[in-house]
Amino acid sequence: MNLFSRIGLGALLTVVTISTVYAQPVTQPTDPSAPKTRAQVRADLLEWLAAGYDPFDWINYPENAQRAGRIVAQRRAEQGNSSSTVQ
Repeated sequence: MNLFSRIGLGALLTVVTISTVYAQPVTQPTDPSAPKTRAQVRADLLEWLAAGYDPFDWINYPENAQRAGRIVAQRRAEQGNSSSTVQ
């Protein structure tokens, strides 16, 4: 290999390395109908469980799920309001 091809190869490797380091992953899709990742689904389930949802409570099913849904929605709204006021 001559000197110019080594310099070119080194420059190319540097650019690829830097671009992968600064690449930002998409944390939240802008399309609400886009499929969720497995981690997002698990996080949602943990939020619902923390709000009192019991997936094995079939006797109180609709009320249990609706109550937990309201609690989760309220918590998310509070988090959205608090993060917008901090900025």
